Amino acid sequence: MLERMSDTEIRVFNEWWERWAHEGQFWPDGDWRIWLIRAGRGFGKTRAGAEWVSQMARDVPGARIALIGATLEDARRVMVEGPSGLLAVGLEGETLDWRATAGELVFGSGARALVYSAEAPEKLRGPEHDFAWADELAKWSAGCADAAWDNLMMGMRRGAQPRVVVTTTPRPVKLMRRVIAIGLPDLHETRGRTRDNIHLPRSFVEAMVREYAGTRLGRQELDGEMIDDVAGALWPRALIERQRRAVEVSLVRVVIGVDPPAGTEGDACGIVAVGLGADKQGYVLADASVAGLSPEGWAAAVADCAQRFEAECVVAEKNQGGAMVASILQAADSALPLRLVHASRGKSARAEPVALLYERGLVWHSGVFAELEAELAGLQASGGYEGPGRSPDRADALVWAVTELMLGRRGKAAVRVV
Repeated sequence: MLERMSDTEIRVFNEWWERWAHEGQFWPDGDWRIWLIRAGRGFGKTRAGAEWVSQMARDVPGARIALIGATLEDARRVMVEGPSGLLAVGLEGETLDWRATAGELVFGSGARALVYSAEAPEKLRGPEHDFAWADELAKWSAGCADAAWDNLMMGMRRGAQPRVVVTTTPRPVKLMRRVIAIGLPDLHETRGRTRDNIHLPRSFVEAMVREYAGTRLGRQELDGEMIDDVAGALWPRALIERQRRAVEVSLVRVVIGVDPPAGTEGDACGIVAVGLGADKQGYVLADASVAGLSPEGWAAAVADCAQRFEAECVVAEKNQGGAMVASILQAADSALPLRLVHASRGKSARAEPVALLYERGLVWHSGVFAELEAELAGLQASGGYEGPGRSPDRADALVWAVTELMLGRRGKAAVRVV
């Protein structure tokens, strides 16, 4: 097929963005105002931003577009002149007039892109824009970031549908949290990992995974996780990272902690397996939590987890319909050893003794459980919760399991034949 193509057809084929882009690089449909691409290094964030700006310039002749980098040098070197920048993604025969001294890129359609630095927020006060591309938002200087963002957004009032694309590797900074908190319908978020970019050399991806997989740096820079510590966290991120190691001892007991959904509409069900080693230390073995399932569905997930780890018992909170919880779980597995517990204290009060076990070096995570750990990191000693979701279902399940194993009854291990 390629041999039969003319030179022009081959150029068109090579420039066919829809053919080469991976799923996370396509801009979303709908009425979004901000598209946040929050992903690891090498995901293709810059290319996605440049392709979107280029298309907007073609679609809206005469548009004014803001290009904001952490510094002017970053904006010019990456967003305009870089290997995935605006000059590089221009189509064959497309006129692009880059006036570097003025910091202005003029498209053949008459659209103009103006380069700004987040270090000079006052430059964004006054100009109006149809579109904007904010790159590496998490790198913007803390002293100027909020002012730069506010001035930018107040100027997004030109044209029929002003829009902003944000491309960044996440870091736990105030402005990142502000943007993420904007929420639907204004915000559409795309998240991704380095390994999602199918065009990266496989040897590079494998080397990065070998070197950094499971580490705090790797989870932030490769997996695009925003690893944050909230004020007064019972589980600071550094504590969770410290308490991570493989299970190298035999397990004498395994308990499955369950935090059942409050209703029957498919809310999340926390399911966490924790084992007690022969060394009298606790090991978090799995986060098998599920969401969007019927009561029969999440009960089956509990039964599967208990069978997989040959659990001594399942500990489930009974505050939300105790009799119903018991009947649903026993319907899934009539032989399931079940213990219902009542939450007489608040979540943080129940969690504090378990967090203390972590601090004493007595509980370990046998792997990386990103969603569970994000909930643990959101629990505050003050009783608040600033983690993902409405409720820390996974964290609650862990607390029930560790309490049963290491702070509750010390019954003799039971043996189940399955």
